[in-house]
Amino acid sequence: MRGLTSRRREPSCAESQVKTETLRLERSRDGRLIASIDGTEHAVTVSRCFPWSDPMAFLSLRDTEDAEVALVADPLSLDAASRVALESALADASFVFGVRAVIDLDEEVELRTWHVSTEQGERRFQTRLDDWPRKLPDGGLLVRDVTGDLYRIGDVGGLDRQSRERLWAFVD
Repeated sequence: MRGLTSRRREPSCAESQVKTETLRLERSRDGRLIASIDGTEHAVTVSRCFPWSDPMAFLSLRDTEDAEVALVADPLSLDAASRVALESALADASFVFGVRAVIDLDEEVELRTWHVSTEQGERRFQTRLDDWPRKLPDGGLLVRDVTGDLYRIGDVGGLDRQSRERLWAFVD
């Protein structure tokens, strides 16, 4: 095994089972995600665990030593404030396409097809009909496509009129 370098260990979903009713998450003033477990606070980062087919489930909260502090199997089991903090941290931790304009939105049988202009160029992607854009604490929207890619619409009011009309027809 000569010549092999150590790799960063992928998050395991079986390391730390913490009951979500004892877990509280919040963003600190400096932007870090803080996990409070039974009164003990930990600065954590969010890592997605296997299976990656559902990128919003099985989220590992890891400390500065990359040790798992808690596992969030289902973010919906968290209280509302913790869920908002977690979603905000996920948006920061992930590569997120910044949407500049919504060129077209089309509903099909079970999917919604988006054609958008992003900071990285034009993109087409699909979302499930029951997956609605999520409102972010700063007033923006976050859209997750069927493959797990994230699209952020930062200033909805700053979009052109046609983009706002297309978008608001589909926002819950």
